[in-house]
Amino acid sequence: MNDSPESAPAPDAAPELFTWEFATDPYPAYAWLREHSPVHRTALPSGVEAWLVTRYADARQALADTRLSKNPAHHAGSANAKGKTGIPGERKAELMTHLLNIDPPDHTRLRRLVSKAFTPRRVAEFAPRVQELTDRLIDSFIEEGKADLIHDFAFPLPIYAICDLLGVPREDQDDFRDWAGMMIRHGGGPRGGVARSVKKMRGYLAELIHRKRENPGDDLISGLIRASDHGEHLSENEAAAMAFILLFAGFETTVNLIGNGTYALLRNPAQRERLERSLAAGETELLATGIEELLRYDGPVELATWRYATEPVNLGGQDIAVGDPVLVVLAAADRDPERFQDADTLDLARSDNQHLGYGHGIHYCVGAPLARLEGRVALATLLRRLPDLRLAAEPADLRWRGGLIMRGLRTLPVEFDPGNPAGKGDTLSTP
Repeated sequence: MNDSPESAPAPDAAPELFTWEFATDPYPAYAWLREHSPVHRTALPSGVEAWLVTRYADARQALADTRLSKNPAHHAGSANAKGKTGIPGERKAELMTHLLNIDPPDHTRLRRLVSKAFTPRRVAEFAPRVQELTDRLIDSFIEEGKADLIHDFAFPLPIYAICDLLGVPREDQDDFRDWAGMMIRHGGGPRGGVARSVKKMRGYLAELIHRKRENPGDDLISGLIRASDHGEHLSENEAAAMAFILLFAGFETTVNLIGNGTYALLRNPAQRERLERSLAAGETELLATGIEELLRYDGPVELATWRYATEPVNLGGQDIAVGDPVLVVLAAADRDPERFQDADTLDLARSDNQHLGYGHGIHYCVGAPLARLEGRVALATLLRRLPDLRLAAEPADLRWRGGLIMRGLRTLPVEFDPGNPAGKGDTLSTP
């Protein structure tokens, strides 16, 4: 990795995981695990013991293995159960029945309902709104000549976008921004802060579902209610849990895609200049392959969400017992040199790029088309409107959030010449 002068630990020394130093650059540790302990049992900061899967072939197998359930009950009832898994507060808030916690046939039923909101046609229709939000946010700081691209741009863009998609009224969206901010700020720290935000969000969603039932619109929550009323048997808890997980999973992944992606481009100027030339020529091919490469190179999801063995499983030569948690390390699999040539090099034109950044199998991220759209629009508009964008801090001084699942910067301070109106209002054509 260009940002990482450190070499991997010595072959006989297992790396220390989940420290703040590790969060800054986990890739040398993951390289050691891939070579020496590709399916690795470790104690997580929460006290849970879990298996980390780091090689691409094993990761792809695990993501599609039906013996690895998403239902936390398979861990809670096992002899090895210890500590807490999942999103803090979701159990008490009755938000467990969402796509990240269930298996077929319930998963199949719920995914069929929500996937209608993320068809290529629906996503393409949403592109002008994403462009409008992107320009509005850049307008809010462009005259300053500086910004924190996480707080001022990467964070609010997907929040407002997913709120629009769900049908959250504009006057309520700042409340969602506050709750989501609490979840991000405390994602790697006290679980209580996240749990309180989850509880507030649950109360609001229950009220919103009631209002949508009385006065439905052309939005995702109204669509879920209509499906329930037409025999799909969607309970209110399921509808609330679905809206919750789309918000929770649908905004932070995009925050990190934009933040990590911008940072990677700023740290790899030759690749950035290549993309700028392509966009200036009106081409979109390099932007499309570039988003996929940014997802592979330093993607927004470091570890796939929890899985639990429902029967004994042998994975990568390791015997995994019933109930054991399994965490697939997407960040490690996507840097596997056995699968990707020059895996630690950013190459925006990489064509053979079946990365696992949004998962694999039946739990492949349902919102990936929207996240890709937001990433393309955000990065292309930043480069067009702020062509002299540059880091305003030393890379060593930047801090990464310490949560287990997601990978993203706490802040990304940048500078640029103020008031540059270039490119405002141009709607990005999407391939």
